[in-house]
Amino acid sequence: MFYFSEINGKRILKSSLLDGLNHFFTTRESVIKTKEPDFEKVVLENKKDICKFLGIEEVNLIHPSQTHTSNVDVAKACMSSYPDTDGLILTNKQQAVFLNFADCTPVIIYDSKNHIGAVSHAGWRGTAGMIASKTVQKMVDEYASNPKDLKAAIGPAISFCCYNVGEDVYRKLSASVKDFEGLSEIRQGDIFVDLKGINKRQLVEAGLDENNIDVCPYCTVCNNNLFFSYRKENATTNRHSAVIKL
Repeated sequence: MFYFSEINGKRILKSSLLDGLNHFFTTRESVIKTKEPDFEKVVLENKKDICKFLGIEEVNLIHPSQTHTSNVDVAKACMSSYPDTDGLILTNKQQAVFLNFADCTPVIIYDSKNHIGAVSHAGWRGTAGMIASKTVQKMVDEYASNPKDLKAAIGPAISFCCYNVGEDVYRKLSASVKDFEGLSEIRQGDIFVDLKGINKRQLVEAGLDENNIDVCPYCTVCNNNLFFSYRKENATTNRHSAVIKL
């Protein structure tokens, strides 16, 4: 279940399923990613507050240069550059990882047995490229994670109610899972797809227990007062973020 908490009086969103992992999703109040001058000051303040909350230096709050790929890497101490990377696995306690979103789907995965975590950025391209499944597979291959031990939180994103796509995107998304039933719908001639649901289905097909996947009910378009939406806000550069620290 998702619930709100605060850092220095500013709201963050968490999942009770991942209470063993220091994690949260920022909101409009706790934003730490922008290219807009009006938000720069508040972003600097929020980053300081979040680093203090996590007990790290700001240099250790790292993120990859997201480019809508399905590439997954492992965060390494003293390294902050991860080009063309949309998923990061965290195994050390010195760093915190954050990825940024504004309609795309954030996926946090936690292995409580090995105490490692990961964040993946699943827009339609990342979802079509099965980045959630690839993140799980990398955790299995490199750290012997058992998918049955993994827990996942699918964060705030554009929801089934608002996400209409063209036929090409629909075909690519439908090919990313074995069972696409219930994940799309035609409304007045337009195709709508459930991006969160597709990522959940990918995780289940990768071996996760369905009961170990928490899906956020918030839609970035419908709940634009809480989160940023690229579609609704005319290509805003503001982002909410998914943050993890071991």
